[in-house]
Amino acid sequence: MLKHIEHIGIAVKNLDAASALYEILLDQKAYKIEHVLSEHVVTAFFKTGINKIELLEASHPDSAIAKFIDKKGEGIHHIAFLVDDIYAEMARLQQEGFVLLNDQPKQGADNKLVCFVHPKSAHGVLIELCQEIPIDESI
Repeated sequence: MLKHIEHIGIAVKNLDAASALYEILLDQKAYKIEHVLSEHVVTAFFKTGINKIELLEASHPDSAIAKFIDKKGEGIHHIAFLVDDIYAEMARLQQEGFVLLNDQPKQGADNKLVCFVHPKSAHGVLIELCQEIPIDESI
């Protein structure tokens, strides 16, 4: 079951410049900057209430974020929903006809297991499922 929007991912060309803007907008600094090697991105996270904003800058020209920016420009890249059981949610969505971009969850940013739903299955919106990884576990 989707609990709530966990974060909104925003693709940016320059993480430093975008972070400076969001620091002013949200009146706070990013609480975490993280390199996600598997996705070839550098991320900065900001909290706003129970939700988060994730800024994503490509760290490699072949990354999904670089390709997204080349095709569509900077802007909202994905909406992430928090789930309690990512495996059960993946199975439920597949049964409902959604196409998943991952066969298995993978380790993502901010200590989460993640899986993406293809935008063609969700009216053009890339959906991310994310589940908190207990501190004593990892993939």
